[in-house]
Amino acid sequence: MSTVQFRPIRWSMPLANPCIKMWKGLDRPFSCCTVMKLLSKALGQTTALDQTDRVHQQESVDPQLDEKKEDLGASDSGSDLVNENYQLGVRSAEAALAVWTKKQLICTYILMWIIQFLLAFSQGISTTLTPYVTSSFQEHSLTAVTSIMSGLIGGLVKLPYAKLMDVWGRPQSFALMVALLTVGIIMMAGCNNVQTYCAAQVFYWVGYDGILFTITIFVADTSSLRNRAFWIAFTASPSIATVWAYGPATESILNTIGWRWGFGIWAIILPIVCSPLFGIFYYNQSIAYKRGIVARHTSDRTWIQSIIYWGKEFDVIGLILLAGGLALFLLAFSLYSYQADQWRSPLTICFFIFGGLLVIAFCMYERFLAPVSFIPWHLMKNRTVIFTYTMVASLYMAWYIWDSYFYSMLVVVFSTSVTVATYITNIYTVGSCFWAVVMGVVIRYNGRIKWHSFVFGVPITILGVGLMIHFRQPDQDVSYLAMCMIFIAFGGGTLVICEQITVMAVSEHQNIPAVLSVESMISSVGGSIGSAIAAAMWTGIFPEKLHKYLPADADFASIYGDITVQQSFPKTSDTRIAIDKAYGDTQKYMLILATCMYAITWVSVLLWEDIDVKKIKSRGLF
Repeated sequence: MSTVQFRPIRWSMPLANPCIKMWKGLDRPFSCCTVMKLLSKALGQTTALDQTDRVHQQESVDPQLDEKKEDLGASDSGSDLVNENYQLGVRSAEAALAVWTKKQLICTYILMWIIQFLLAFSQGISTTLTPYVTSSFQEHSLTAVTSIMSGLIGGLVKLPYAKLMDVWGRPQSFALMVALLTVGIIMMAGCNNVQTYCAAQVFYWVGYDGILFTITIFVADTSSLRNRAFWIAFTASPSIATVWAYGPATESILNTIGWRWGFGIWAIILPIVCSPLFGIFYYNQSIAYKRGIVARHTSDRTWIQSIIYWGKEFDVIGLILLAGGLALFLLAFSLYSYQADQWRSPLTICFFIFGGLLVIAFCMYERFLAPVSFIPWHLMKNRTVIFTYTMVASLYMAWYIWDSYFYSMLVVVFSTSVTVATYITNIYTVGSCFWAVVMGVVIRYNGRIKWHSFVFGVPITILGVGLMIHFRQPDQDVSYLAMCMIFIAFGGGTLVICEQITVMAVSEHQNIPAVLSVESMISSVGGSIGSAIAAAMWTGIFPEKLHKYLPADADFASIYGDITVQQSFPKTSDTRIAIDKAYGDTQKYMLILATCMYAITWVSVLLWEDIDVKKIKSRGLF
């Protein structure tokens, strides 16, 4: 690792210039398009490039490789605009970029912002309703379990989805994700047990994550590396507004139409809102076909040959090995408490052993046997990529360990309303999204990624979670929890934006979907492991503490399985005091473990290369 020095961020004129430029542009009629143009000017970028620059964006930290990436010269011929060595979806995307107009690009970014707004709003309502869904089936203790398989599969699917975008096309893949999202919402609205709800969550999160991944890839395709952090943060900024809306909306849903229609309305709204973005993607791809920039794909394979071909392309065997292995391994954590012998149960032991063996088999198969590998193995030798992935895994594991039952504790132990509880839990969302935009501007002018994370991002996160060990107890004031969430939010806003820019900075442009899909998979798997650990700790510790503190005449089964029953006891009653104390003891262990996990995050960031995105040659539309 090279020796580096941390450069203090200069907050004076460099960061003031964008504001001055935006202010000078406000003498024209104000509109969404005006905002986009002013943001582009503030970041010092033109809003359009010639056709060749659009198509042949290349990024690298290797100066020798950069020297080889000379402009090919503008031409109307398809061979100059599209790399024929790429797969159909990639060629179609390159060809479509060649026909984009400035107005279309601005409209697309606005559409993506609106879609992100509605997705964040609906997801907030869905997450808040989950404890009430599980409680309606007398299974509140399975609240964290509902997110294990959905998070796991949602993360794994991004690997073949990145491949699907390459071989099938962006518009078609985007439409498929919208369809899966809609199916998941319909299933959630109509479920009659927790098992069906868990299955619905899988469809929902696969579609949800796929839509967001499509937006991220589009931003990566159309923005320069120097400004990419800002534009990624910009597309995620709707979450700043939605957190103030979905708390009251959820409370209104529970008091009026009920949780079923609380899900059902989104099966109508989201497909309608996503249709224009699909339309503009598909329209530009069709124009590229008509102009002959890229040829339509034809094949003389039989249907059996096609099945074999696509099975290899999507590495079906590898996906089955990995998904099966991780599913068995993670379910062992969540389901052990339901076995008579718990950890000594033959079922639990088999889940651990066979899950681990399948994961090992996946690694061996991918490395030596897979005809088409999910993972770009040559990048796995890059230390920045490796330790970014370990940083992501530990970061999301720790988060889900301490966050899974946080909302339940707020409404039970601290007696907050649904609205207030959602405001507190979403301090992180507001703070991190706001701070990510700030970090985007800082990275634009400062360029350093590693030291923002190491000196500020990880330490302030550890501070926030560590303080919760003391303040997340029944005898504390809830305002201290809000303070801790602010610290964690600023740390998260720094780390999440830096983790994405870091892996993109050390990869060539054509590998960006692959490295981002692996990063997303690791975050989802890390979150699933965290949820599994949280569920294991909750089902192992909470009932034991509840038995210890509850009066002899209390109905343990109904109290343990339903948060509404837990809330129903008077605050000063012996039963309620016992419930609150059991919550506090359980949460303390979860927070201690999460704080220890962040040590891995800190060491991982230290081992990154010291990357300065200002020195990396790249081009973009913004």
